[in-house]
Amino acid sequence: MPSLRTALLQSSGRPGAVAENLKALDEAAARAADAGARLLVAPELFLTGYAIGDAVPELAETADGPGAEAITEIAVRHGLAVLYGYPERDGERIFNASQLIGADGVRLANYRKTHLFGCFEQEWFTPGEQTVVQAELDGIRIGLLICYDVEFPENVRAHALAGTDLLLVPTAQMHPFQFVAESVVPVRAFESQMYVAYVNRTGPEGEFEFVGLSCLAGPDGVVRTRAGRGEELVIGEVDPEFLAASRAANPYLADRRPGLYGSLA
Repeated sequence: MPSLRTALLQSSGRPGAVAENLKALDEAAARAADAGARLLVAPELFLTGYAIGDAVPELAETADGPGAEAITEIAVRHGLAVLYGYPERDGERIFNASQLIGADGVRLANYRKTHLFGCFEQEWFTPGEQTVVQAELDGIRIGLLICYDVEFPENVRAHALAGTDLLLVPTAQMHPFQFVAESVVPVRAFESQMYVAYVNRTGPEGEFEFVGLSCLAGPDGVVRTRAGRGEELVIGEVDPEFLAASRAANPYLADRRPGLYGSLA
């Protein structure tokens, strides 16, 4: 099975300017496709921006809304799958969500962030209730989390037990928590034997300062590609053969003793 070339878009776009963010995503998709990528991952709430305050209800849309339609066109035009973050409206509730759209325009998966971080998110969003959301892409099982979710090892382990090969984590990682991007994410990839694509915003935005450092970490805990602190598009390979060999060599999942862990829940 061939590797899945994956592009990570590290950018904050322009908060509140959906049309400009769609244009930036379109340009990134063109560059990613030219580099042979089959998947483009954008950050948390990339469609609208993160620091949008009380504009959340105004900018929120349904999973099949105009933003999804525009990104479907981008995915089809450039021939690659796209994962993006957005505020999802479902009736009176709004979720911090991410959606994966295939190169054929099919909406493959939609995930709602289960662990909300800080006062801003807790004020405007409802926490999701489904931990494991997956899709198949080029024979690779894709899983979705968002930012703070990956800092809970139980979430990543649940994906490992469900067979996730590549975990996509659009994020809004802010100062002073850059150690998550630098250290926690590679460890998560190693301890649960999967690839993890952690894709961040960058620079000042409202009251926040995002640290960049997006990365694709492998099941050996080694980072395959790493962005700096500014806007950047980086590309890495998700190799299913290497993943299979790593899982065969690392006995973590096989050596678990679930009967001892009941008190954790």
